[in-house]
Amino acid sequence: MIALRQLKRVPKNHKIVIEVPASIHENQMMEVILLFKETPKNSRADKLAQLKASQHDGLFLSDLQMISDDFADVDGEKW
Repeated sequence: MIALRQLKRVPKNHKIVIEVPASIHENQMMEVILLFKETPKNSRADKLAQLKASQHDGLFLSDLQMISDDFADVDGEKW
């Protein structure tokens, strides 16, 4: 199996052309998978909403607790 990666922007007509290398034989079967990245939300309101949502995210909270535990001994030392 050969894996090829091509990054494309979606044009106005929503048609994308895939360039196939010359080493691939004509009529050879291919599997095409389209993966879309979500458009990042960068507005201040979106960022605040994400911060508020993180207060209830169990994985995020457990990561914070682990980091806090890692530094608990150091926090007790005088610098």
